Amino acid sequence: MTRSDLRLGMVGLGALGLPMAVNLNSAGFPLHVHTRSRKAERNPALLGSQGCATAAEAACGVDVLVVCVSDDAAVNTVLFGQGGAAETLAEGSLVVDCSTIAPSTSRAAADQLALQKVNYIDAPVTGGTEGAQAGTLTVLVGGEPSDLKRARPVLDIIGGTIHHFGPVGSGQQVKAVNQVLVAGSYVAVAEALALGERLGLPMPAVVDALRHGAAGSWALNHRSGAMLEGHYPLGFRLALHHKDLGIALQAAADVDLNLPIATKVRTMEEDLMTNGHGAEDVSCLRRWLDQAGKPEES
Repeated sequence: MTRSDLRLGMVGLGALGLPMAVNLNSAGFPLHVHTRSRKAERNPALLGSQGCATAAEAACGVDVLVVCVSDDAAVNTVLFGQGGAAETLAEGSLVVDCSTIAPSTSRAAADQLALQKVNYIDAPVTGGTEGAQAGTLTVLVGGEPSDLKRARPVLDIIGGTIHHFGPVGSGQQVKAVNQVLVAGSYVAVAEALALGERLGLPMPAVVDALRHGAAGSWALNHRSGAMLEGHYPLGFRLALHHKDLGIALQAAADVDLNLPIATKVRTMEEDLMTNGHGAEDVSCLRRWLDQAGKPEES
């Protein structure tokens, strides 16, 4: 199929979903879009796409439905709830789920859709809002190779690299590994910057020097500026990373593995969420060192 032949639906137009939909629209796919608030459907960059009142309407007549919503409950609602996509998905169509959810939820969704001969792959993404806007996300896929082949014209627009790891659910397992790495790297950057500031070092120059060495990382390159400024505009919501770490820690518990750093970071996130920072970018972990992280005076 050419892009003009492949009919797409997109459900979920949040921080990642909206730029993904914009790129798909710009690539020339006939596109149905739906999001819970309906507001993002009217984004000027989506001109030419069709806004839909429900997920079922967005899924009607499409070959591929892309889902990018916040959590397991949202995935189940947009697929199987009242007005959900399963009401209208055609036999032989494909759901590409870019949400980050538990592997078991992905497998259950695939099994339920299979009853009506609809195919499913889990395809969580990583790379932040920057990657979503640039179309350079890393896509982590679980599912049948034949379904991935069908999804590639779509995923090639969303992502810069596409990796297949095995059956449905394996993409989510790799995303859990990713979120453990994110937790450690963000906190390491936060602690390093806090130390440098306490030492009175010229931190922008320090970051510039260190980003090209062994300490270089995505978090240092893309989030150290926000941490130094104490300003955390939304890139990836802290509350969502907290949810993702819960998935990762459950996966670790299922195989009798203790993850002490990830466990500590999740506790830090809970403290920040209690103090009203759950809607900020996950780089606001830097705040914890100034709030709950200060050593108590004797």
